[in-house]
Amino acid sequence: MGIKGLTSLLNDEAPGAIKQLDIKTLFGRKVAIDASTSLYQFLIAVRQADGQQMMSESGEVTSHLLGFFYRTLRMVDYGIKPMYVFDGKPPDLKKDVLVKRFGKREEAREQEEEVKDIADTQVLDQLARRQVRPTREHNAEVQKLLTLMGIPWVIAPSEAEAQCAELARSGKVYAAGSEDMDTLTFGAPILLRNLTASEQKKLPVTEITLAKALEEMGMPMDKFVDLCLLLGCDYLDPIRGVGPKKALKLVEEFGSLDKILAHLEQVEKEKELKKKATEPRQEQRGSGDESDAETAPKKRAGGIQVPELWPYEEARQLFHRPDVLEGAKIELKWEQPKADELVQFLCGDKGFSEDRVRRGCEKLSRAVGQKQQGRLDGFFIAQPRIGDTPAKRKSDGLAGDKRASSKSARG
Repeated sequence: MGIKGLTSLLNDEAPGAIKQLDIKTLFGRKVAIDASTSLYQFLIAVRQADGQQMMSESGEVTSHLLGFFYRTLRMVDYGIKPMYVFDGKPPDLKKDVLVKRFGKREEAREQEEEVKDIADTQVLDQLARRQVRPTREHNAEVQKLLTLMGIPWVIAPSEAEAQCAELARSGKVYAAGSEDMDTLTFGAPILLRNLTASEQKKLPVTEITLAKALEEMGMPMDKFVDLCLLLGCDYLDPIRGVGPKKALKLVEEFGSLDKILAHLEQVEKEKELKKKATEPRQEQRGSGDESDAETAPKKRAGGIQVPELWPYEEARQLFHRPDVLEGAKIELKWEQPKADELVQFLCGDKGFSEDRVRRGCEKLSRAVGQKQQGRLDGFFIAQPRIGDTPAKRKSDGLAGDKRASSKSARG
């Protein structure tokens, strides 16, 4: 999901932080891509003309493999060196969100059963897409595909976006590639969006620079994280009555989420005292229809309603101290593709065109074998984390190594 309304807020308040790029300008760049988000998108978007998922003759879904194979080749064609990061174990705070997503899939499945005989194709297609859920098998197949293509990958201890951000901060890659805006909240110096979008959509790549966004908004990283929590993220229920502009105004006025919540609590207390003071006069005049008063929604703090249980301090720590592998110790190595094994996997098992797969292998082989032209700005150094609190790091990891592969069943 990312951060609600952050894109529009940055467009309005920090336009200089956002650039629209031609993908060709990323020649020579290494990019850490959020594989878990891409996997979900490919399962939804890569479809046949009738809206059905791509499948092999045996009925196995292949949309995810098609997406990763051809979108990766496209990036390689433009001189980009992609590597992928998969989600590990979700934080405990995210469990409620995952349960809600499961509920929505079940709801879509039930609706499809109810209307399948009377609804048009477009409605059924939308309901089918809402039921998409990446599985461990999907993850394992993509990891096998990338290994055979010679593309490095790693499984994060927890959130893939956080690991992508860590790799970018450590200088291992130029940027993090994801559609989720919370990649910035995790501290990614540069975020690339639309990098894996279909070429047919002709969408420019969007580059967002965190330091420039903070500069134009006039706030340090800790305030930015609090702003993102106030906007709404995967770890917290949204606060009713707070949109992007209101959230920014509150952060600018009070400086921190702690002070904002204290202010809202004080406003609520003052309202309760005022209400009690007027109750005797209302009772003397008579209250009309009591049932209407009982069922009317209760507004608090100027229409703002904070959920009873709102563990923002835990959520804040997840962004300030994410559970990641130390980026500097992750070895990234792009290797020659295993052409024959790739043909067997994609053509023998999944029904791909052998001619296209072998042409793809030739592109991959040339990309690894040729000495790429250097960039004048390509010799970037590790970028320090914006903020004072260091990330919570695991021990070193090797992208796509046996230790990482052994965790592939976790998806």
